[in-house]
Amino acid sequence: MKVVGFTIVRNAIKLDYPVMESLASLLPLCDEVIVSVGKSEDDTLNLIKSIPSDKIKIVESVWDDSLRKGGVLLAIETNKALDAVPADADWLVYLQADEILHERDIPLIMESMQKWKDDKKVEGLLFRYNHFYGSYDYLGDSHQWYKNDIRVIRNDKHIRSYKDAQGFRKFAKPPTNEDLLDGGEKLNVKPSGAMVYHYGWVKHPEFQQNKQKSYHKMWHEDDWLDKNVGQATEFDYTTVESLVKFTGQHPAMMHPRIRMKNWEFVYDERKKKLSLKDRFFRFTIRTFGWRPGEYKNYKLI
Repeated sequence: MKVVGFTIVRNAIKLDYPVMESLASLLPLCDEVIVSVGKSEDDTLNLIKSIPSDKIKIVESVWDDSLRKGGVLLAIETNKALDAVPADADWLVYLQADEILHERDIPLIMESMQKWKDDKKVEGLLFRYNHFYGSYDYLGDSHQWYKNDIRVIRNDKHIRSYKDAQGFRKFAKPPTNEDLLDGGEKLNVKPSGAMVYHYGWVKHPEFQQNKQKSYHKMWHEDDWLDKNVGQATEFDYTTVESLVKFTGQHPAMMHPRIRMKNWEFVYDERKKKLSLKDRFFRFTIRTFGWRPGEYKNYKLI
């Protein structure tokens, strides 16, 4: 069984992405890892080149920043990395530059890939999510945080990154940019049993504000950015609706970064800002065990 990882990254230093930790968590699982590096305003390319592993294969790319609809630029760039994977791979493992796999889950993921390798009905594997917010001590627990997503896909050229590269869909023919935003078929998936640790909302408020400005440019024009992101130099973490204390263990490769945390984040769990929608959401989970309106870009089989 051949396993190939793939990811994209741009401005990792400027925006403080934990891409080195992400790749470190991916390497033990893979025979090869494709990293598509966008032309950056910092030294991201040399950062990736510094990784002491012959498994890393770099693809250089230039992002089309004129694309400002639905985050489709991220899917386009992810598909460039996807196109670079070798034809003889069985499974492909995708991580975003702020996502980390826990070392304890590597055997579980390998076991799941081996189990379903020859069952062609299974097109992907589903992962649960921990979304950290503000610090390494809290998790987002309101309805806005997706609970599951696909992070392993079969090596099938009909499977493409979808929307803002959060998930994948299958297309009968090469998709247009519009197709990537609203088309294709959901993948048939099995649960992997593993967890993705998502750290995209954990960084110094200055870096987080810079990330927001960069990120929203893939959705909106400059006047929207001026109105909604503004000229603040630091991100306001206090706008969060609801968090819960994290009581587990972080992946080992994150420990040095966690020790280097250099900002304060204070949250009072007694003062949750739950909307009426969130209250209803929680009531249905407690009472009926289901999550109304949950985004599911997959078919669990």
